[in-house]
Amino acid sequence: MKKTSLSLLLSLLAVTAHAEVRLAEVFGDHMVLQRDRPLRLWGQATPGKTLTVEFAGRQATARVGADGRWRVQMAPLPAGGPHRLIVTGDGTATLGDVLIGDVWLLGGQSNMEWPLAQTDTGPQEVASPQNQQLRHLRVPLRASVRPEAEIAPAPWVVAEPGSVGAFSAVGYHFARQIQAVQGVPIGLINTAWGGSMLETWMSRDAALRDPDLAPAVRALPADNAAFGQALAQRVLPRIVAWQKGLPLEGVDTSGWSAASDIDADWPTLKAPGNWEGQGLPDVDGVVWMRKRVELSAAQAAGAAELHLAKVDDCDEVWVNGRKVGGQCGWEAPRHYALPAGLLREGGNWIAVRVTDTGGGGGIYGEAADLRLDTAAGTVSLVGAWKARVEKVQMASGPVANNAPALGHNGLIAPLQGLSVRGVLWYQGEENSGRAAAYAEGFKRLIQDWRAEFADPNLPFFFVQLASWFPLADNRPDGNGWAELRASQAAALALPHTGMATAIDVGDAVDIHPRNKRTVGQRLAALAMHELGLRAAPATGPRLVGHAAKGGEFELRFDTTVGGLRTARANEAVRGFYLAGADRRWVPAQARLDGDRIVLSSPAVAAPVAARYAWVNNASEANVVGGDGLPLTPLRTDDWPLESAGRRYGR
Repeated sequence: MKKTSLSLLLSLLAVTAHAEVRLAEVFGDHMVLQRDRPLRLWGQATPGKTLTVEFAGRQATARVGADGRWRVQMAPLPAGGPHRLIVTGDGTATLGDVLIGDVWLLGGQSNMEWPLAQTDTGPQEVASPQNQQLRHLRVPLRASVRPEAEIAPAPWVVAEPGSVGAFSAVGYHFARQIQAVQGVPIGLINTAWGGSMLETWMSRDAALRDPDLAPAVRALPADNAAFGQALAQRVLPRIVAWQKGLPLEGVDTSGWSAASDIDADWPTLKAPGNWEGQGLPDVDGVVWMRKRVELSAAQAAGAAELHLAKVDDCDEVWVNGRKVGGQCGWEAPRHYALPAGLLREGGNWIAVRVTDTGGGGGIYGEAADLRLDTAAGTVSLVGAWKARVEKVQMASGPVANNAPALGHNGLIAPLQGLSVRGVLWYQGEENSGRAAAYAEGFKRLIQDWRAEFADPNLPFFFVQLASWFPLADNRPDGNGWAELRASQAAALALPHTGMATAIDVGDAVDIHPRNKRTVGQRLAALAMHELGLRAAPATGPRLVGHAAKGGEFELRFDTTVGGLRTARANEAVRGFYLAGADRRWVPAQARLDGDRIVLSSPAVAAPVAARYAWVNNASEANVVGGDGLPLTPLRTDDWPLESAGRRYGR
């Protein structure tokens, strides 16, 4: 009996000692590997075994370590394929339709993440003929307290009609443009995460070397599970304190949509605005928001339309106890038709059940879009709403912005060892509140990623923020987006970098402009110049000098590619400001003269400094070079920035 049991145990141990031969999750059918660079492959198999790797007529061996991991490096290959990759050990792992070409890593936040299907030309692009030598890997979003060895499983997708809608729109247009010139396969590895801050993309080691970031990294729990537990211990007491005296568990919510004052003892939230900044930080789950609206008989008569701006992420809406609609999608405008007879003279109650699945939560957007349009005019719904938490959805682990390095740990660290041709980056909106600090932080990130990918000359091309916010709110003496754009441009001091400005393709009311084609094509132009495929630089005009001359101020430029002009013929030059010693900025008159711009203003007798497009919404600035590329925002002064001194954690 004992002998039989021992034999069975030994047999089980022998079986479990054998591991399936597999490659790391970043490798898959239809993938693209970087041409003309050493091919590094890795994965898992039985410890101590020797594996044979066959690829493109070549063969190599790898010894599996005691931890079950193996790595192999093969000689570079030129562009081509398709090839089969076969790894043989205790078993066999095979990948097919593998191409050799150029691999570009996509990073940043939602404007890089934005899918092709949701752009201005998306439907046509998705239905159009495709080049099947373009492939896209969407790395699943995952933050982690410690660097991960693997990405979460995800497929490489071949560009075919109907399949490209989920591709990064910026990446897609970049690839189509550069592929038309190079004629080689292009692989896009998309790691972008909407709303992510710069600091989450730093490696753990780099963050620990930064005195502003290191305390937050050192304070992280040991693992993701512990992080989730610590988050619950922090969030739940905050909710109890915020809705003092109102229980969170075991509450009957069936009457919370009622047309009556059932919310007298509820706390309030201001709308529009996310609730994270109003006493509910890190709260995901369901929160009810209610508002009583007094209407006259004329306002209550007939049909009406309810506008709730935008809701992050889902809503269910009742008016006077009747459900009138609901939808999901944090970027979708909310408007619901109200039939005649639903509204009443006197008190009316609007109830919104908001479900937040992560990140920001609540009714947000423009104040003008939060209103009730009645037969007798518009009633604003801006201001205080009664609110109460129904339930909390606690995360089992961190998300990107919980601390520095978390996004890097989950999405970039597992790619270490991969060869890539370069990086495309579109990020900065989340850092506009501490714009001045971004200048050095962004340069550190570029150098950090170059070290991670063992390439000190890794090309790094990025997008300067598009225009946003109402034009009426512009002011040239201090705003986060203008300062952030300048901090982005500071990274051009590093070699093998390039910046594609997007000030002329923004949207005053949408942080996600739908024109991604122009952005992708400008990035492609930068890459082609870097690769020697375009003679002229793709930077737009560049300021090389300035001088005050009496009552005028002269700016001198190079890389104008034939001279300066306005974006449209015969229009006045716009976007310039002048200031004297009093540092008061006024709009300037501008005259183009070859590679010079001469500024003047009757309000500034002795100008000492000039600025151009130095506002949040710079869409009215209209100077371009001979190739149509915009002049980027500039300033000649070194006066203190409004965001100076604002850093992570303080």
